[in-house]
Amino acid sequence: MIHPPYLTQGSTIGITCPAGYVSADRIKFAVEYLQSIGYKVVVGSTVGSEYHYFSGNDNARLQDLQCMLDDDGIDAILMGRGGYGMSRIIDSLDFTRFKQKPKWICGFSDVTVLHNHIHNTLGIATMHSPMCGAFKPTTIDTDYIKNFFDAIAGRELNYTAPLSSFNRKGATEGILTGGNLAILAHLTGSVSEVDTDGKILFIEDIGEHLYNIDRLMLNLKRAGKFDKLAGLIVGSFTDMQDTERPFGQTIDEIIWDKVKEYDYPVCFNFPCGHQDVNFTLTLGMQHKLSVTKDGSTLTLIR
Repeated sequence: MIHPPYLTQGSTIGITCPAGYVSADRIKFAVEYLQSIGYKVVVGSTVGSEYHYFSGNDNARLQDLQCMLDDDGIDAILMGRGGYGMSRIIDSLDFTRFKQKPKWICGFSDVTVLHNHIHNTLGIATMHSPMCGAFKPTTIDTDYIKNFFDAIAGRELNYTAPLSSFNRKGATEGILTGGNLAILAHLTGSVSEVDTDGKILFIEDIGEHLYNIDRLMLNLKRAGKFDKLAGLIVGSFTDMQDTERPFGQTIDEIIWDKVKEYDYPVCFNFPCGHQDVNFTLTLGMQHKLSVTKDGSTLTLIR
């Protein structure tokens, strides 16, 4: 894996919406704040545009993202929001210019499609990060927003997670990969499929029924995605739902049940995913994971 150049004062950040609709008002503060701390900002045509569920039809979203991938003056691309839609355009994107001059791709959720496609086909690192809606007057001084700016500037990155009774102790190193669980399962069998062999896998999700989390985990397990892991990091699983007849396991129990037979370290309660506290992870780069009786630590290795 190689990584794009880190950002400095005066670098340019492009904002586009390759998936679900987002209003221009929702990203207004993010644009103003990025500019106030010294970044230039280019706002794509899909911001504030709408076509049914999406921020424009497939072609409009494709062209907006393609322009930013090709523009040598843009140093990072920050997604306006996730939702759904990347899978509909991923195979039509041309990464020729992007490969010649990589830039940081920043976002999460549905952007998991783009992260894994770039890792598999180009060997370039990306950032699983907050998107525009996370930048608010009440959040700009929080540790996780500061962490985003540390990440894009190439500063030291260390994370901690509290103890969980489902943790499996151990220490390991490997390339960090993963993202949204539903998307990872969705990508199985495609050119964008997550490669987990020898890697530390991160997973998170939102708004799923417990039985569907069980199904998604089984999908990855049957595809061999847990067999050769270096380690597993479980982020937030928010707004989980149960059925009228209870599934019978908690979210942690469901996940643990699929990986309990292995011997690599497993970390639960990692502060990343669809929640207010959403730290930035540099996917595609080497990390060290340590899980002890006191909790877990994750460190980016440069």
